[in-house]
Amino acid sequence: MASYGGTVFCFLLIFSSIADAAGLIGVNYGRVANNLPTPDKVVVLFKTQGIDRIKLFDASPDVLTALANSNISVVVAVPNELLSSAAADQSFTDNWVQTNISKYFPATNIEAIAVGNEVFVDPNNTTMYLVPAMKNIHNSLVKYNLDSSIKVSSPIALSALQSSYPSSSGSFKSELIEPVIKPMLNFLRQSESYLMVNIYPFFAYKDNSKSISLDYALFKNNSGVVDTGNGLKYYSLLEAQADAVFAAMKALNYNDLKMVVTETGWPSMGDENEIGAGTANAASYNGNLVRRVLTGSGTPLRPQDPLNVYLFALFNENQKSGPTSERNYGLFYPNEQKVYDVPFTLSQLQSWESTPAVSGNQSQAPATEGVSKTKVGQTWCVANEKADQKKLQEALDFACGKGGADCSPIQPGATCYDPDTLEAHASYAFNSYYQKNSRGAGTCDFGGAASVVTQAPRYGTCEFPTGYGN
Repeated sequence: MASYGGTVFCFLLIFSSIADAAGLIGVNYGRVANNLPTPDKVVVLFKTQGIDRIKLFDASPDVLTALANSNISVVVAVPNELLSSAAADQSFTDNWVQTNISKYFPATNIEAIAVGNEVFVDPNNTTMYLVPAMKNIHNSLVKYNLDSSIKVSSPIALSALQSSYPSSSGSFKSELIEPVIKPMLNFLRQSESYLMVNIYPFFAYKDNSKSISLDYALFKNNSGVVDTGNGLKYYSLLEAQADAVFAAMKALNYNDLKMVVTETGWPSMGDENEIGAGTANAASYNGNLVRRVLTGSGTPLRPQDPLNVYLFALFNENQKSGPTSERNYGLFYPNEQKVYDVPFTLSQLQSWESTPAVSGNQSQAPATEGVSKTKVGQTWCVANEKADQKKLQEALDFACGKGGADCSPIQPGATCYDPDTLEAHASYAFNSYYQKNSRGAGTCDFGGAASVVTQAPRYGTCEFPTGYGN
């Protein structure tokens, strides 16, 4: 196995030179589930994982109480169903602020209020209430001398854009501009706030996997995409999408406004038609995004503005409706174990960087020999058929030795000894190592000798295990 001391040293040098321009990482704490740990336990999880910025989808008293004196920055939310009341009555927002903000602040470090969520696509047609509700909430903060500490904004979906490709052509939907976009942006400018945007490259990749590179979507090494409108080169889909929003604001003469990505993530499991969903891709996306945020500057169009991002989401939420992916964006299972390895801090990132990089095409690698159909999201690790025999043997020796893989099934006379080929034995050992290490990013590479597959490999009658603890 290669030595990674040089990688760590280079990482520290890079960090020391760009830390001042780095962005911030937060996590969305959704609770649409019936099996989650109590808020006080979740706060302990935040602190042990180094998560110091979170975003809620409501203003739960239990959660806000648990967060008191934790030094965790919090974004609370006014749910969509309250927008009409908030828009119509200043006394309603006065009471809401007193009940949900003043009661907890400053012990609970509330830094912003998200008024509604993706209101433009709300089936209950709450768009007309958005800006009046935002103004009333802000006026209530002013009334109670909280406006200098707490900002007001509203997360919009990327679907608010009429055009997003190329980024320089970014524009808002024409039917939204005069009724709500301009008034909202003007309010954000006057109140010195920022735009909240939810950006999911997964959706674009899922629907356009033949034209969008997976490496480009996952922040992996790629040749980049040049914007034909302004000549800027992009190496990640999220940055291109973010710059499309900046371009849309610029087109309306709001080039001075800042932006925060209030939701982004990648599902670890999905339905068969949800192309790209899976543990390996989710680990790559979130891990590489954290690295980009914590060690980089802004986007190509706004390099001076740090890229601040909230990952979606803390837990898999078993009561969410919709496709399988909706219940599998979590970074943690309800038992507080990680779904896959992802760093949240620079120190964790240093350790994460010290592991072998995930090979560029591993998530697209085909299964070897016969495969059985399985649900998207389960993944296995197999030998790369293009790897030379020496590299395969060295990787096999590591996996069965220091790697701690369970290689007893590939011993003579055991259940997976046949077929007696280096590729078959290496595949079994690689997969055992991969599963034992929770399918973490970088655990299926072996110097390019292995790749991840999304259909169960079969060598003879041998069945490869999946899941954890195998």
